[in-house]
Amino acid sequence: MQNYSNDNTARWYRAHVSLLGTTQIHLRNPYIIAWWSAAFPGFGHLLLSKYLRGFVLVIWEVIVNIQSNVNLAMIYSFQGEIEKAKDILDTQWLLIYIPVYIFSIWDSYRTTVDLNNVCIMAEREEHRFNTFSIGALEINYLDKRNPIMAVIWSAFIPGLGQLYIHRIVTAFFVIVWTVVFFYYSHALEAISLLFIGEIQEATTRLDPEWLLFFPSLYGFSVFDSYINTVENNKLYDKVQRKFFLEKFQSPSFNILKGQKVK
Repeated sequence: MQNYSNDNTARWYRAHVSLLGTTQIHLRNPYIIAWWSAAFPGFGHLLLSKYLRGFVLVIWEVIVNIQSNVNLAMIYSFQGEIEKAKDILDTQWLLIYIPVYIFSIWDSYRTTVDLNNVCIMAEREEHRFNTFSIGALEINYLDKRNPIMAVIWSAFIPGLGQLYIHRIVTAFFVIVWTVVFFYYSHALEAISLLFIGEIQEATTRLDPEWLLFFPSLYGFSVFDSYINTVENNKLYDKVQRKFFLEKFQSPSFNILKGQKVK
């Protein structure tokens, strides 16, 4: 159940509140979105709430990256072992990797520019949208939340910040990949060994190929949860402002003079 049903009378809608999360269109920097796609293909699209395209690209990135040994080659190149980095790359998989990697950056940039134009049109039309949704399994509503808390929870475990602001789809996807990366990188085993002073053993247990996914995953989770919390708060203020204006302010009230017009 929702407090408003779309009657298709509007050309553009600013946001949509459903049981799975709050999706909204707001102005974004295309270069920032393209940068996240460069850091990890699919993350730029997830920031835009283009979930299906983002999921495909993230899954593709993990599979092809591991098969082509891109992360291992990066590690060897960081260590100055350029020849070893060249030898370990699987060119058969690498030739598949490059075109889709470039497409991810280009498409996220293009989509951001398009959505910015849609956002401007939606702001001008200012059509009503639902702000409350309730069902048998979940409740979601437009509300203000603390961006710092979203960052803190995302810093603990990627995906928790998204759960805090009710981005269920992104949260589920990020948490699943967090578990996968922790398992294959043996990061938790290494942390346990580090606590008991077994530094050498902790280092040998780590799988650097999988560990290298974590900086992008943590960075994306923190950035996504913070930005969406801020934008959801702005959207809440706009909705409240419009509600009070329509329901409680007299049409004859002059805002500039602060008095009723006779």
